[in-house]
Amino acid sequence: MNAAFETTGYTQILKRLSGLAVTKAAAKKALELKPERNEIRLRRHLSDTAQAREMLEIFGTPPLPAMERTEETVGRADAGELLSASEIEEVGSFLTSVGRMIRYLDRGCERQISLAFYRENLDDMPGLREEILRCIRNGKVDDAASPALRDARRRSLLLEEKIREKAESILRSQKNCMSEGFTAMRSGCLCLPVKKECRSRVPGKLVDQSSTGATLFIEPAAVAALQQDLELARLDEENEERIVLYTLLSEIADRKDSLLSDIRALEKLDFVFAKGKLALDMEAVEPAINTEGYLSLKEARHPALPKEEAVPLTLSMGKRERGIVITGPNTGGKTVAVKTAGLFVLLAGSGLFVPCREADICMCDQVLSDIGDGQNIADNLSTFSAHIKNIIHILNRISPDSLVILDEPGSGTDPAEGMGIAVAILEQLKRSGCLFLATTHYPEVKTWSERTDGVTNARMAFDRELLKPLYRLEIGESGESCALYIAKRLGMPEDLLKSAAAATYGEHSGPVLQKLFSDGSEPAASRPGPRASLLERKNPRPAAGSKACALQRGDSVAVWPEGVTGIVVLPADKKGDVLVQIRKEKKMVNHKRLTLRVPAAELYPEDYDFSILFDTVENRKARHRMSKGHQEGLVIRPEDPGAF
Repeated sequence: MNAAFETTGYTQILKRLSGLAVTKAAAKKALELKPERNEIRLRRHLSDTAQAREMLEIFGTPPLPAMERTEETVGRADAGELLSASEIEEVGSFLTSVGRMIRYLDRGCERQISLAFYRENLDDMPGLREEILRCIRNGKVDDAASPALRDARRRSLLLEEKIREKAESILRSQKNCMSEGFTAMRSGCLCLPVKKECRSRVPGKLVDQSSTGATLFIEPAAVAALQQDLELARLDEENEERIVLYTLLSEIADRKDSLLSDIRALEKLDFVFAKGKLALDMEAVEPAINTEGYLSLKEARHPALPKEEAVPLTLSMGKRERGIVITGPNTGGKTVAVKTAGLFVLLAGSGLFVPCREADICMCDQVLSDIGDGQNIADNLSTFSAHIKNIIHILNRISPDSLVILDEPGSGTDPAEGMGIAVAILEQLKRSGCLFLATTHYPEVKTWSERTDGVTNARMAFDRELLKPLYRLEIGESGESCALYIAKRLGMPEDLLKSAAAATYGEHSGPVLQKLFSDGSEPAASRPGPRASLLERKNPRPAAGSKACALQRGDSVAVWPEGVTGIVVLPADKKGDVLVQIRKEKKMVNHKRLTLRVPAAELYPEDYDFSILFDTVENRKARHRMSKGHQEGLVIRPEDPGAF
């Protein structure tokens, strides 16, 4: 299977579609669904989905039968194998369901909905259906099936009554010989419980005796004669039942082709209505399809994300730009953006609707992706090796009609070499003429996309004041230096910021620094903080080193004797040790070695989520999922105390 099916979430959507089907055949077809490459067929599939959704909205859920064993039963009937009454009754129930489905579709025909005219492919065979309902009831052949059967059953009932009356008459007349006052069934015979010493006084066949031997169970001779007549009557009854069943069996076999045609039509309708149900569940719309190679999405939502939390994605490419390079902070939504684009192309190409306000999607011959770690211990592949192996596979398969999505090409190795590899990969994609989306952190890749015709930059917006990602794609702009801005807000000296920018961006660091200090402010550590001074005047904070040390989560502190800057993760414990993050490492430091540089109140808003700084991406995702309820098998790994 194409790796993009898994990485974009397409496989999960197919599982969801399969769960909406009623029949096994439709559920299996949903799991095997693949994008269509024929434009005429694709437009017909999308039209079917649109009409199914329309009928679901107007008339509700169609009365489709599950048909778990219907085809097998019809096949056995055609082979001449005798069916049980309950199996024949299931065929009758199936035909009843076909009749209900015809009436459901008739309502759509009145509105001239094309899908509803599938009713012309259905035949509820009223003659066969009524005959089955007349002859079979509650899984048994009914008395009304034939006069001969009714007479045979009546004789059986009369003989059973005579046998009971005769046995009870003997029981009363020879009461003194009986150990009990009631008859008993033994080995299918109606017997009297006779005392052992009275055996000679009750003529008949010995059938059984009690565990002690004191009681003998005897079938009286008079009862035995009637029992033989009853067995003959039951044989007649059984023969008549078989005649009825074989007659119905023959009629089912004669209508085999029509029955199988009904099954195929209902499976087709089940699959189409499952697509309509999925469109309703996802609140999706019908995408426009083009063969000009452009992609336009307005307010697209990845269906794996809750609607109330997903930030809509608006994306357009293919008319001028064949490639987009997306930059932005970690956990800012870059990967979700490229996955959404890839998933929508796959969904639309499969005749499924897409959850967005509007979409115009090109037909692609394939969607190729390199997303995720890909490390494989069994194949002895590192993360970088796995990426390269996958990308080589992609480059060998691409065509001008392909969509390629890459997450951080060139990552997992030496940054300088990785940057060069990333640019080379993107150059090859551009030459192929395919559509491509790539995420990156490399400044050189951003520069390459800015100066390359047919490729543009995009960024995931970031709120510099709140230090939070906004998950909004902005095309035409490269990602901001969020790491430098955060470092500035946390108190990194200006000279260090300039050195970091120069080391990262080289000769292109000027615009970055200009934007970094565009507000005309100095780094927090090099200027007095009026708000901090006011707070300290009203409520002075004890000096570090005192027992009353009041360092708070998020405070910027100096760690002595080195004098390095750190951020408080957790306040002092009973021993006076404070958990401090220093250069991405968390260490326990005694409060006597710390001095306050910038209080958290000046650096962050009141409701700032510190997990952005201190928690791992995996833990944040796990915590977010757990907030919606219990997640089977999901755990938050306590890598350090700051994870809680």
